Parts: sequence; structure tokens; C-alpha cells
Amino acid sequence: MSSALAAQRPAHSTAAGAAAEFLTFRLGEEEYGIDILRVQEIRSYEQPTRMAHAPEFIKGVIDLRGVIVPIIDLRLKLGCAQAEYTDFTVVIILNVAGTVLGAVVDAVADVVALPAEAIKPAPHFQGQVDASFVRGIATVDKRMLIVMDIESLLSSAEMGLLQQATATA
Repeated sequence: MSSALAAQRPAHSTAAGAAAEFLTFRLGEEEYGIDILRVQEIRSYEQPTRMAHAPEFIKGVIDLRGVIVPIIDLRLKLGCAQAEYTDFTVVIILNVAGTVLGAVVDAVADVVALPAEAIKPAPHFQGQVDASFVRGIATVDKRMLIVMDIESLLSSAEMGLLQQATATA
């Protein structure tokens, strides 16, 4: 974990009723939060090595200190408009269900502590909207924060593709 991120994290456990911490980041105009305990480090974006026949949202793989890490673009996975890669584009290195992967996001904002009662259930929509990866919605300083469940975001088949990509790279 990067030392700057570790320094922001208070040394307390998340007991029942305690606040959980979330790393917030931007995808387009929306702000998302992800459980800080899934985050290993934050890196600047570097062009990954493309894998043949991979879905469009899997950008490729990188070598992270001897570990082959698949890189997914969350904008493409979530069906957002394609955004430009800028100096603010970063890769959040995550540990999801025992698999290390990188998630490309537009920018990282900060770390926020949210008590469980601050996360409200996401509304359910009929039709094309897939909210299975949304844990809930929270308001932080008058900003809406979409709290993600990263493990629900990737299907078991997609996780298998990511594991296969690291095995064959």
C-alpha cells in the first residue's frame, strides 16, 4: 500500500456500528466509493500489454513487481462514455476475492469514513440498469457518493477471464 494512503487510514477496527472507510474516485461526473480494505495501492496510469480476445473493458496486463496484474477500465465496464486518459487518470490496485487487479479511474478524491446507517439502499430500476454492484448511496459534504461492491461488479466468468489472463501472461 502506498505510504500516503496508509497514513490517511486511522488505526481502528471496524466493529459493529463503527464507520467503514471508502476510497472515493471519479468516473466522468460521478463519484464512487470502494472499501479501503480492498485497496493495495494507487498508481499512475501506464499503457498495459493488450491480451488477445479479451473483452473491451479488460485493457491488458502490467507487471507489478513480478506479479502479472490485469487492468480493467471501470468506465467501459460500467458503460460510461469513453473518457480521455489524462495526467489525473490512475489505476487503483485492488484485491478482489483473492485476485489482484487494477481498476482505471478518472481521478482519486479522498478517503471518507461512513457509518453503516449513512449508506442508503440504491433505488431499483426496471429494465437495462444493472445496480447489482451498488452497495448503496451516501451523501458526503453535499456530494452524492455511489458506494460500490467491487466483488459483485465482476461476474464469476469475468473473474475467470482475469485469472486466465494472469496465468497466460
